[in-house]
Amino acid sequence: MKQIILDHVSFRYPNGFLANEDLNLTVSQEEQVAIVGQNGAGKTTAVKLMNGLNKPTEGTVFINDMDTKNYTTAQIAKFVGYVFQNPDDQIFNQTVYDEIAYMPKYYKYTEKETKRRVDEAADVMQIREYLKSNPYEIPYTIRKLVTIAAILVVRPEYIILDEPTAGQDLRGIRLLEELLSYLREQKIGVVTITHDMEFVADNFRRVVAMANKHIIADGSAREIFSRDEVIKESKIKRTEMGMVAKELGLGNDILNPKELADAAERRLRS
Repeated sequence: MKQIILDHVSFRYPNGFLANEDLNLTVSQEEQVAIVGQNGAGKTTAVKLMNGLNKPTEGTVFINDMDTKNYTTAQIAKFVGYVFQNPDDQIFNQTVYDEIAYMPKYYKYTEKETKRRVDEAADVMQIREYLKSNPYEIPYTIRKLVTIAAILVVRPEYIILDEPTAGQDLRGIRLLEELLSYLREQKIGVVTITHDMEFVADNFRRVVAMANKHIIADGSAREIFSRDEVIKESKIKRTEMGMVAKELGLGNDILNPKELADAAERRLRS
């Protein structure tokens, strides 16, 4: 089975700051995993270990059977794509088409194959109308979709999404949910860092909570959001419906409006 494995991994920055300590995590190619926790918990550092942007100070990171210490970030990028939180940190071409086509050209795909892949990625993200546009002249929400297409175009085995819903409107969030379904069908693994607990609860079966440089919990969204000690230590929040349910004494494991309504109906009947 193809997997990303963090085996007793720690990472220390050159200035001596320890950002991750003794992380153990396995993500299979067919999984979609959300990593949650407060700012400074070590989430971004951890996912950058998964694509070679960071190399472990201690321990080993495997991408399938590759030890990341033995490969460049560019070599790993063909297997693990990273979509930055801020699209302006990623975009550098003069047209949307050239931005999406950059990696296929880097890997020396033919012009015909490059165009086919660009068109396919643009269709998945519903941005074909912007292919001739300058990326910096289109809305921020669309630029974020462009950066996803620019990673999706080479069909990596895993995609890392850093705060994908930040700055997105409702249409953008719906597109992200459609993207997750598409990636699931294509058997492309997903790792997402996010503070959007509604997005997590609605779309991810597995959630990893981090705090103080460590992984403190790993389970389903319901398991994570029902544990008061995990909520407190990771400084995350329950979903809005979860908070309402807890205040009303309807339980700790409510995730969405339907579950809240069902719990309230059971209370009234009893």
